[in-house]
Amino acid sequence: MAAPKRPRFGSLQFYPRKRAEKAIPSVNWSVVPGTGLLGFIAYKAAMASAVIKDDTPNSMTKGKKIVMPVTLLEVPNAKIFSVRFYNLGRVVKDVIVSNDKELKRIVKVPKQVQDLDKETPKEYDDIRVVIVSMPKQINLKKTPDIAEVAIGGKKEDKLAFVKTLVGREISVKEFLDKKELVDVRGLTIGKGLVGPMKRFGISLKSHKAEKGRRRPGSLGPWHPARVTFMVSQAGQMGMFTRVIYNLKVLGSGSIAEKDINKGTGFKHYGKISGNYVVIKGSVQGPVKRQVLLTSAFRATKTQMKHKYELLEVIV
Repeated sequence: MAAPKRPRFGSLQFYPRKRAEKAIPSVNWSVVPGTGLLGFIAYKAAMASAVIKDDTPNSMTKGKKIVMPVTLLEVPNAKIFSVRFYNLGRVVKDVIVSNDKELKRIVKVPKQVQDLDKETPKEYDDIRVVIVSMPKQINLKKTPDIAEVAIGGKKEDKLAFVKTLVGREISVKEFLDKKELVDVRGLTIGKGLVGPMKRFGISLKSHKAEKGRRRPGSLGPWHPARVTFMVSQAGQMGMFTRVIYNLKVLGSGSIAEKDINKGTGFKHYGKISGNYVVIKGSVQGPVKRQVLLTSAFRATKTQMKHKYELLEVIV
């Protein structure tokens, strides 16, 4: 007889399995490399197929046209709401530099903005900015999304760079400058209350089983006399924070330059009307879901050496 052992069902890596508290996840910016703006807010529009010319050295398809799945993200312009000065990991000053009417939906907006030059503290070791998306530009929704984004580079160059961004609209082209790989942070599709079979992958019991087929055979031993968190049970599924690493940026542009829309628009989304980014592979979440694009913090040489030229998007 075999030993009474078996691997447990379901990963315990992410715990607890509950809905995320906010739509755009927080980021550990201390591990994200790069210079300039290190993050940008985008919206998932659709998945499609793209015709790509493979220019990867030593590739079996070098010089040939290939078709691969891609995700289309629409990226409206963004503005800076406030500039945060950090010292020893704590915010020492938060300077509000914008008071647009749209911001009243999500934050308290002062009547007068603050002067960044006068409000700059004497001692600080890091600068981050709170950016606000402008989805009203693309007729997606009225309420903007807000996220804290780090500024990369040397300390003495960060303040000068932030001053060039304050008071104007920021395009995604400024974020994607010379970036080949990006990380995508967002929430998965919400599925609500589901049973333990779908949630943890336990097997279906025999048709002669008592007290239910789609449930675990036991909730645990008599002692300890409690149900541990490791037992597979029904509960929330989806709306979890996840990160997809090292997605290849195949191209970007605007509808004014090159129209990639299908005739009737994309399902459940409509037509893209502003700037867009084409990314290889899939992105978590349903269409219209907000995601945060960040610089790839653990880019691999294998993915960096892939060279693709975007020829056509098939929708």
